[in-house]
Amino acid sequence: MTRLAATYLRLAERVHRQLDEGLFGRQEGQGMVEYALILVLISIVVILILTTVGKQVKNVFSNISNGLAS
Repeated sequence: MTRLAATYLRLAERVHRQLDEGLFGRQEGQGMVEYALILVLISIVVILILTTVGKQVKNVFSNISNGLAS
């Protein structure tokens, strides 16, 4: 292998390494975004459940409260 070819291969390897580190090396905030999305989805599900069974839960608490007051 000639000196020019060896220099080219080292340079190409260095460029590929820097590109990989630049494109895939910065993932610090990814976990926080995933947790935030999970919390939002859980909140939406809880809100939907409470709106569908909210009146029944209110009636149950009213019955309990009335039973304790008697």
